[in-house]
Amino acid sequence: MIILFGLAGSGKGTQGKALSELFGWRWLSVGEAIRQTGEYEEIVKQGKLIPDEDVIKIMDKQILKAEDEGFDVILDGYPRDVYQAEYLMSSMSDKIDGAIILEVPKEELYQRLSLRGRDDDKQLDSIERRFQVFEDNIKGILPLLESRNIPIARVDGVGEIEDVTNRLVGVVKQFNPEATEQESDVNGGEIEKSYGE
Repeated sequence: MIILFGLAGSGKGTQGKALSELFGWRWLSVGEAIRQTGEYEEIVKQGKLIPDEDVIKIMDKQILKAEDEGFDVILDGYPRDVYQAEYLMSSMSDKIDGAIILEVPKEELYQRLSLRGRDDDKQLDSIERRFQVFEDNIKGILPLLESRNIPIARVDGVGEIEDVTNRLVGVVKQFNPEATEQESDVNGGEIEKSYGE
């Protein structure tokens, strides 16, 4: 299991999908999982956060389903905060190969988000709030991972999408030497050539 962290616009979604395609793993995005339930649309529209207990229940179900089907997992956007991280550590720390933080300068993130066209990406103050929440949360999450000896890598998320993917592949193989790439085109199939979450 790999955990993928990054600010909005850092490319977590794009890179998570690319890695899942390359290694034959299951990409589990907390945002996608929440949208699929169809139960939280109003809360999301208002810019509010889904309760931790609900997020944990949704992601637990997704992770266990993937494992039952024989897939390793790439977590995108989960755990979101210390509460969720503590739960994940208590239930699955032995399954986590490592965590990756995609690092992109904020100036570039603003540019990427403005091109994405989503409603929650249009307001500068809204973006700033999301950035601040992420930064506050990651400060609490990383020590928890370190306390369980889970390796953490920071990866430069700037450049061509394929170049960033190659950097990530190198880190994934360090975390999990048994990880082997499938015979497929990194950006073939359904992998978007655009910056996502």
